[in-house]
Amino acid sequence: MFVVLLHYVQPLSAVEQHLAAHRAYLDKHYAAGHFLASGAQVPRVGGVILARVGERAALDAILAEDPFHRAGVAEYQVVEFQPSKFAPGAEPLFAPARLAAPGP
Repeated sequence: MFVVLLHYVQPLSAVEQHLAAHRAYLDKHYAAGHFLASGAQVPRVGGVILARVGERAALDAILAEDPFHRAGVAEYQVVEFQPSKFAPGAEPLFAPARLAAPGP
């Protein structure tokens, strides 16, 4: 499991130019089971993605597809963690057997 912190390195006006493509990218990886949650940081200096991908190399390949990365408007910090406690009812989201394999 990974927490991905995006930090904008260009003005918001530049980020906004790539927002629709970034959201389509997110949708693709939600559909593939790679992402569990995402959203803007507050204040809006970047974003956060909660990802469930088995290997760091697979996540790096996924992040390289992000239009924000390709346009050079964001940098990424990745924190890997092993979930050990969950809110009631959330266990299925974090169980190791549910970790999504990277898709094409």
